[in-house]
Amino acid sequence: MWFDSWSTVLRIVLVGAASYVTLVVLLRLGGKRILAKLSAFDLVVTVALGSILASAVLSKDVLFVDALTGMALLVLAQMIVTLVSSRLPGGRSFVNAEPSLVVAHGRLLEDQLSRVRLTRDEVMQAIRSSGHGGLDSVGAVVLEPDGTLSVVAGSSVGDGEALATVPRWTPLTCDDDELPE
Repeated sequence: MWFDSWSTVLRIVLVGAASYVTLVVLLRLGGKRILAKLSAFDLVVTVALGSILASAVLSKDVLFVDALTGMALLVLAQMIVTLVSSRLPGGRSFVNAEPSLVVAHGRLLEDQLSRVRLTRDEVMQAIRSSGHGGLDSVGAVVLEPDGTLSVVAGSSVGDGEALATVPRWTPLTCDDDELPE
């Protein structure tokens, strides 16, 4: 129960070190996208890689070559998904969620908050963290596909090109009286 043999400990050390080095090499070969902020797919790949690594290190029944094959398969799948999402029309929306506008032109969009399950306090925290004291100085707050909140100052909206792909975003013109609801 507490100790079986030194050969078991030696196997864990050797397979653990080899698996760790292999995983680092595979992640480097897979590119920066694998190590970026996590989308749902990235999270699944990361958890699966961790599971394979743990199984390889702790289970005598899992051969190192089996773990290597599994890790390589997941990294390859991640690379294919990255290619699909960056090169095919609609590929990004298939893999990632779309961004959600929660503040537009200084107004909190309450219906959006409930739809994306955010609280007013969470949005206000993001606004404070970005150096703003209130909604009146904020042009937009966007819940990004990776779960972060991007805050764009009202004075920084510019032509709105960075916001053009965010659903419900509409730039204000001088004669606009209505804001998006």
